[in-house]
Amino acid sequence: MTNAILGTRIIAAPMAGGTSTPSFVRAVHNAGGLGFLAAGYKTVEAMRAEIRELRSSGTRFGMNVFVPDPAQLSPSASAVRRLEAYRESLWPDARRYGIELPQLRFDDDDAWRDKLDSLFEDPVEFVSFTFGLPEQHTVTRLKKSGSTVIGTVASADEARLAVDRGVDLMAVQHVSAGGHSASFLAGTGPSVARRHRTTAELLAEVRSAVGLPLVAAGGIMDAAGLDAVLAAGAEAAQLGTAFLRSDESGARPLHKDALASPTYTETRLTRAFTGREARALVNSFVRDHQDAPEGYPAIHHLTAPLRAAAVAAGDPERLNLWAGTGWRQASAGPVSGIIARLLADSSAS
Repeated sequence: MTNAILGTRIIAAPMAGGTSTPSFVRAVHNAGGLGFLAAGYKTVEAMRAEIRELRSSGTRFGMNVFVPDPAQLSPSASAVRRLEAYRESLWPDARRYGIELPQLRFDDDDAWRDKLDSLFEDPVEFVSFTFGLPEQHTVTRLKKSGSTVIGTVASADEARLAVDRGVDLMAVQHVSAGGHSASFLAGTGPSVARRHRTTAELLAEVRSAVGLPLVAAGGIMDAAGLDAVLAAGAEAAQLGTAFLRSDESGARPLHKDALASPTYTETRLTRAFTGREARALVNSFVRDHQDAPEGYPAIHHLTAPLRAAAVAAGDPERLNLWAGTGWRQASAGPVSGIIARLLADSSAS
C-alpha cells in the first residue's frame, strides 16, 4: 500500500534549516525517490514559495511541519531558571565571537496555525508531522483537502496514538537517526528507545502494534540497511544523513566537510544547540554543554547567533553538525548516484 501511495522505496527525509531545498527535492524526484520540503524555521510565505517552485517543475513532494509543544511555550518557573542558567553558561562562547546573547523567548510556535491554514487552502500531496501529532480534526481536514497525512513516531505507544488521530501512514524513527529526535510522549524518548539496537527492531515492534503502513527512518545508509527494514515490514525507507553531502543538499559546506573529516569520531544525542535532543557529531560545543536543559525552541533562538557566528568564522567546533550513526558512509556526488546505488544493490528493488 505505501509503495503504491508513495511510488518509491526511497524517501528523502525533511531536513530543516536549509538542507531540503527545492533543488534537492527535485533531484530526489528525478532520481526516482520522494523528497520532503521542511516548513520548520520558515515563514508561511517562504513555505508557499517553495511549494510553488516545485509545482511549476512537476515535482512530486511532501511538506513537513513541526508540531509545537505547549509546555515548552509556557514553561514553569523552575524551567525558566534552568534556561536562564544555561544562557549564562553561553557567555564564554558569545565572547569568543564578540557577540551578544539574545534574551530568552517563549513565543515561537513556528507559525503553526498559519501554516496549517495555508495547507488547508492550498493542499500538497503529502503532509508529515514531527515533534508530535496534530489533533484528529486537523488530520481529518487535511485528508478531506486531498493530502496524505504522515505521522512521525519513535515508539509503539506513539504509533497507537497516531492511529487514533487518523493518519494514513507513519514514519518510524530510530534513535540512530541524525538531527532531532521525533519522540514526543513522556517515557518514550531516545533514552528509552536505545533498547532497540536497530531500526529494524523498532520497526518490528511498531509493526506488531499497529496495522498502518510504515516508513523506516534512522541509520539507513546503504542497500543492506534498506533491505533490513523492508524485511522487517517497512514499505519504504527514509534517509537523511545519506544525502547530506550530496551536490544538491543545502547543508553548509562546513557541515559537509565535517562529515568527511577524520577529526570527528562519534555522534551523540545533545540538547546543547536547540533544547531538544538531536544527534550530532561530537565537537567542542557538544562536549562543553553536556548538561543543556530541555527547552525547545527557546535554546534554538538563544544559540542561533552563536551558530551564525561559527559559520562566519569557519568554525565547525561550535556548529550543530547533525549526523546519524552511519555518517561515515555519507558520500559526495549527485543525488541521482546515491539513489541509483541504493536501488541497484538492493535485493528487494
